[in-house]
Amino acid sequence: MGRLQDRVALITGAGGGLGMAMAKLFAAEGADVVLSDLNGEAIEAGAAEIAAAGGRASFVTGDVTKEDDVRAMIAAAARVSPKLHVLVNNAGNLLRSDFRHMDDATWESVLNPHLWGTIRMTRAALPLLTAAKGAAVVNLSSIMATQHLRQLSAYSTAKAAIAGLSRSLAVELAPYGIRVNYMCPGFIPTAMTGRYTDHPQVSKGLLAQMPMRRFGTPEEVAKVALFLASDDSAYTTGEGIMVDGGMSLNLV
Repeated sequence: MGRLQDRVALITGAGGGLGMAMAKLFAAEGADVVLSDLNGEAIEAGAAEIAAAGGRASFVTGDVTKEDDVRAMIAAAARVSPKLHVLVNNAGNLLRSDFRHMDDATWESVLNPHLWGTIRMTRAALPLLTAAKGAAVVNLSSIMATQHLRQLSAYSTAKAAIAGLSRSLAVELAPYGIRVNYMCPGFIPTAMTGRYTDHPQVSKGLLAQMPMRRFGTPEEVAKVALFLASDDSAYTTGEGIMVDGGMSLNLV
């Protein structure tokens, strides 16, 4: 019996990186996983890989910035079960831009998938989450909510807002048996962060700020998500967990 045995988990941004790692781990722990992403080919392949390993998975292509797509994602989860036990809001992007040159559209291109995507998905999933009578929402914030680099003002703003939203929803949704927590990954090598982790000079500077002196892996982040999604954290809500090798401690 896995830690998510016979539970249904919907994961956005599951086409690769952290989302795919979470989907594979959740399925290995017994969950029936619904993978969602803009990249339909990636989630189809991911679902097939999970099934080949003996897990249960389905997929739905969708964009969290579009209400119709959000409804389709929730409908896909409802076809699996009228109860949604775990919602992971992981979809997002990474845009570097100088604040002086960012217009409203540029800001919206980042805030929409991260913050509004989290709001839309959670709002739409509420009936299924409430029916589960003990559901968990896991939101993806970032170390950039508290630690900052130049040209990432929109990303940092979105991730800080997700942290605040998670704490507020933890209070508001507790009466419905829904826990809401969030994670703050550091620099984890993925397609989105490769410009930092793969660059020799940049990566050297980043590693020098980490007490553990190494980058984490998507699988290590997935294990923290599993804790927040499972009954292991049944008395934990409104909390944020740094998964950053100690970088946020600013020890060096």
